[in-house]
Amino acid sequence: MLKLPQSYLDSVKKIFADGYDDYLKSFSDERVYGLRINTSKISVEDFLKISPFKLERIPWTADGFYYQEEDRPAKHPYYFAGLYYLQEPSAMLPAEVLPVEEGDLILDACSAPGGKASKLANRLNGTGVIIANDISASRAQILLRTLETQGVKNAYVMAEDIASIKTFTEKFDAILVDAPCSGEGMFRKDPELIRSWLEKGPDYYAELQKKIISSAVKMLKPGGSLVYSTCTFSVEENEQVIEYALDQFPELKVVPFDFADGFEHGLSARTCSCARLYPHRIKGEGHFVALLQKDGQKEKNTVPDKYVTSEEAFLKDLKGVFRNGFFIRRKDRLYFEPDIPLDLHGLRVLRSGFLLGEYRHERFEPDHNLACVLKESEFPATVNFDLNDERVLKYLKCETLNVADKNVSGYVLVCVDHHPLGFGKVSNGILKNRFPFAYSYK
Repeated sequence: MLKLPQSYLDSVKKIFADGYDDYLKSFSDERVYGLRINTSKISVEDFLKISPFKLERIPWTADGFYYQEEDRPAKHPYYFAGLYYLQEPSAMLPAEVLPVEEGDLILDACSAPGGKASKLANRLNGTGVIIANDISASRAQILLRTLETQGVKNAYVMAEDIASIKTFTEKFDAILVDAPCSGEGMFRKDPELIRSWLEKGPDYYAELQKKIISSAVKMLKPGGSLVYSTCTFSVEENEQVIEYALDQFPELKVVPFDFADGFEHGLSARTCSCARLYPHRIKGEGHFVALLQKDGQKEKNTVPDKYVTSEEAFLKDLKGVFRNGFFIRRKDRLYFEPDIPLDLHGLRVLRSGFLLGEYRHERFEPDHNLACVLKESEFPATVNFDLNDERVLKYLKCETLNVADKNVSGYVLVCVDHHPLGFGKVSNGILKNRFPFAYSYK
């Protein structure tokens, strides 16, 4: 078993009480692995019909499943088609718990690597807007890539210190704060976090978390909902942060939500409706999740729900793909920007809108992002390969393909089992590969 710091063992022994020995034994258990189906691309039912993996449903989410390590889903073509996202099972709970309605304006305050934001996008069903933020610019780049490959076109990606933003007072319908923490709940999954815990323990993170949640509450609309979560066990970073928020903001209340078997209640009277997830009680790592609501009546957003089309000839045939926004050209690049009732001026925005493609000598060339948001039926020219066709892996390795049997020419949307992978350009039966090398099969 890992050598855990004695001061840490002393603290969790008080928390786990009779379960302490079981917790220590859990370090000898095999890790569990989860994938969440991207319901923006495929329904749960349809994915289960084609799934090549041994899946077991995760009890606390409708679209999450355990898989076996030997399945290696990150090496499967369906992964490159964005049909699922690999995510630790306990980490699926916060975005599941947050109440979301179509058309909402949502803030994911500490968003990288993007799994929770992409789940929230699924629930928005192409409507509304997500502001996905991470204080680290490098982590925000990973976040951006996640949202692109998952086909999220109604998001803005920022790299800001949420605690320092003053301009979003009572703007958001729903906010997710998956706060930076000491990571105690992930020691089994990532032993390197033990070293970080010794350098920066619960006291350091608790002060940071209080600043973040205070800022987030000020950004929340009356009647709006906020989920606060961590992947740690310490009372200082969990119950005490929630109690601090309740003391600072009397308009807040803790809201109960459905508990799965094995969930434990919060450790104080005011936080008993919060959930504690322990690795010796569930199939997942450690987590804490609290659902808060601000008093008041939430007003529905009044943005009209309408589809928009671009004057760019390449995009004119994409019917019903983009809604509630506008197309804008910046230098040689074309973007789609969703309507947003926020002033982002002066903030570090990595991606304002969705990149569609760029102009080279005034000829439009689509970006891979565009393929990620399309369905096969939404593009006029497609090449579909069965999963067992050797050309699927050749395409993912960025090789040139012979497609003389497909009788197509020009730009085509390349699909596996009718699910888009990316673009290619066909001339005389030869497909020039447009799959980005940075994403390629390795």
